[in-house]
Amino acid sequence: MAQFDLPLAQLQQYLPDREEAPDFDTFWADTLSSSRALGQPVVRERTNPELANLIVEDVTFSGYGGDPIKGWFIRPAGATDPLPCIVNYIGYSGGRGLALQWTLLPSAGYAVFVMDTRGQGSGNWPGSTPDPAGSGPQIAGKMSAGLDSPDTYYYRRVYTDAALAVDAARSLPEVDSARVVVAGGSQGGGIALAAAGLSDGIAGALVDVPFLCHFRRALQITDSSPFSELSKYMMANRGSEEAVFRTLSYFDGVNLAARATAPALFSVALADPVCPPSTVYAAFNHYAGTQKDIAVYPYNGHEGGGPVQQARQLTALAELLAPSS
Repeated sequence: MAQFDLPLAQLQQYLPDREEAPDFDTFWADTLSSSRALGQPVVRERTNPELANLIVEDVTFSGYGGDPIKGWFIRPAGATDPLPCIVNYIGYSGGRGLALQWTLLPSAGYAVFVMDTRGQGSGNWPGSTPDPAGSGPQIAGKMSAGLDSPDTYYYRRVYTDAALAVDAARSLPEVDSARVVVAGGSQGGGIALAAAGLSDGIAGALVDVPFLCHFRRALQITDSSPFSELSKYMMANRGSEEAVFRTLSYFDGVNLAARATAPALFSVALADPVCPPSTVYAAFNHYAGTQKDIAVYPYNGHEGGGPVQQARQLTALAELLAPSS
């Protein structure tokens, strides 16, 4: 696909006004505190002995409302000191997949904590975590689930799970709690932004072609899924637009980026119709951390930088997570 959004020079300066409810911070503080009060210790079970150079554990931690959330905890075998840990979040419709799909970072010497996304899992990325909360009428997919209110919206539960996944990773004795990074691409990038904005003291954020940013702009310039789920919802619920955008404002990556201060490496693809470049730059330009960079892929679509971006991330992690002298 050809580039379709603003020219790069305009994208670099793109700083739209943020749509944000006045009780945004209270909403999230109350949401997190109530779920943290219901938390239980992480349950761990050794698995995948065939990955002989790694220690793989199937883990369960407490997420939103105390709900059990599955994950993987994978680290190099033989490590004796607490390791830096990357908490990974997953793209839209995907679950945690198989442990062998998460071996790159452990092979580079890091621990990885992979959060399963409640109620998702398809194709090559099966999931293991149900979403016990119901919702009213919605369009197929997750984007309109519980959209009537920020209290019931699906991503309230997912973002809370994401922040509590950071807590869970930090609670493990094999993890250096001062060197925890959040990471993800597409939906996972949007969730990583949320975790960065809702968690204190993380060491960094790797945010690739993030979804869930600048909703109003996205719906104006793309009809690609998953954003199109919201358009279809409003087609069926005429006159609901402002109520919908009010709910979405609590979950907009632009607003959460404005509260994130950890060093960050973003990526954007200028021919991406799924997560349009202006929505990514809106989050990047509002990101509160002063140590931030963005990798630009001018001719790529939603696949972004692929393995080239992974190599950049390994370089960034080596610098970011070097042991203090």
